[in-house]
Amino acid sequence: MSGQTLTDRIAAAQYTLTGSEVSRAVCKATTHEQTAPKKKHLEYLIQATQDSNVNVPQMGDTLMERVGNASWVVVFKALITTHHLMVHGNERFLQFLASRNTLFNLSNFLDKTGSHGYDMSTFIRRYSRYLNEKAFAYRQMSFDFGRVKKGADGAMRTMSVEKLLKGMPILQSQIDSLLDFEVHPKDLNNGVINACFLLLFKDLIKLYACYNDGIINLLEKFFQMKRSQCKDGLEIYKRFLTRMTRVSEFFKIAEQVGIDKNDIPELTQAPESLLESLETHLNTLEGKKP
Repeated sequence: MSGQTLTDRIAAAQYTLTGSEVSRAVCKATTHEQTAPKKKHLEYLIQATQDSNVNVPQMGDTLMERVGNASWVVVFKALITTHHLMVHGNERFLQFLASRNTLFNLSNFLDKTGSHGYDMSTFIRRYSRYLNEKAFAYRQMSFDFGRVKKGADGAMRTMSVEKLLKGMPILQSQIDSLLDFEVHPKDLNNGVINACFLLLFKDLIKLYACYNDGIINLLEKFFQMKRSQCKDGLEIYKRFLTRMTRVSEFFKIAEQVGIDKNDIPELTQAPESLLESLETHLNTLEGKKP
């Protein structure tokens, strides 16, 4: 179904009557139209999160209501709008989401109206798990991996060993849930899922930069760590190596669907000898003979 439906118009009109412009904008961003949420509605909502007079919990609750819709289009667009606000909105929106005991419970979501509904429902279930993980990571770390400073004097490069060993598995879980979206070029066949993929792609670039920073920090500190820390650090590094293949596959799909090659980071593989020297060091600490 394309275009705004009568239901969309009624939902928006109800909020106009109750005087909630923010809730009306949420409805306008999450219509039954099979296109990405309109830029003007997203920009209005981003601006609203900056306004101290705006009730952020009410905005979040309206988005949750839309996520409870039966149509895959409305639900997908509500998740995309939420994701957009998590990235571009005021941090208090993210804080509100992270403070909720449950966020999106869509593990059984299924729109049975046609084969398209079935296919898209799979991606909605995966996408909602990622957004849950993104909010959970914020709750655990008290910052968003996507927003923190990157590079030599960035958050992950200057973190203490203790915080790093706690933070890296949380970051790995968020990256895993993003990669579990497992989309192929043929699946990117409508404006809604394409908008979602672009947000995930941009998130992955930022998460990968954090991940890389964390690994550099880990390697710099590895030979001064205690034995138990080295053991945890080595596991984190091994998991990093296996994830690189999956990150690379995701970036290949981005290239295949027309994302500019210059926007895609180049991944450099660490030499095998580095892993061997880390393992040798841990074995020495554990008193094992080479």
